[in-house]
Amino acid sequence: MTKNTANIANAAACKQAPGVIVPIVNFKRCEGKADCVVVCPENVFEIRRIDAEDYQELGFFNKFKLRVHGMQVAYTPNADACMACGLCVKACPEKAITLARAA
Repeated sequence: MTKNTANIANAAACKQAPGVIVPIVNFKRCEGKADCVVVCPENVFEIRRIDAEDYQELGFFNKFKLRVHGMQVAYTPNADACMACGLCVKACPEKAITLARAA
């Protein structure tokens, strides 16, 4: 069984309808390593340069850390497709992702 096949099998066990639960990325922790992109069977995540607005909200240390890591973070453009399988939460080495009920 390949890694992607295993992820799809694990996600199939999720009973949550898409969009009820969404992933939240903590930019103070995220280093843009893309583990979430690899494991997500619903293609919820993308890694890209942090938006200026999000960057300005960070403190000095977090801004410095982001510069060291190439200014890349995870965004969730397809959050409404999330089925709350939790694979992203488990895969994130920085523990930057949590799941929360959609607003």
